[in-house]
Amino acid sequence: MKRTIFLMTLLLCFVLGNAQNTSSTSQVAPDAEQSAIETLLTSKNFEFVANTVLPLGQPPKNLVGSDYSVTFSPEMIVSNMPYYGRAYRTLMGRDKGMRFKGAPENFTVAAEDNNYKAHATVEDENDSYSILLTVEHSGIATLTISSNGRESIEYHGEVVSVKN
Repeated sequence: MKRTIFLMTLLLCFVLGNAQNTSSTSQVAPDAEQSAIETLLTSKNFEFVANTVLPLGQPPKNLVGSDYSVTFSPEMIVSNMPYYGRAYRTLMGRDKGMRFKGAPENFTVAAEDNNYKAHATVEDENDSYSILLTVEHSGIATLTISSNGRESIEYHGEVVSVKN
């Protein structure tokens, strides 16, 4: 009886010890991934590639494979995003979506508890855009663009290195 209890205790210690070692080795990859994302964001040279758009009051739309993106740099932010939603004022000619470029004002990137937040304001000849990008340590991101002439719109996607 004592021998059975001893063997069970020994087996339990062995199992718990292996479980602890396994979890510590699985943390290596996420830490390296987190470091790469942090380096990318603090350089302020990165690209958001959209996978899904979530317009207010409408169902989500799949954008995978459509090459919609926003390129961020300290000198210029270039948006090539679609827009679905309500416009408060219209521009002459065909609507071109959330397509704009300009020098960012107040471009900041800050680390928070579980993610990073990048914020910038861009003005072009037609409108002023407020951009908020929330990035998880894995690189998955949510981009919200607000403007004076349209409803806010949200995009889901990922942050990657800028393609040259």
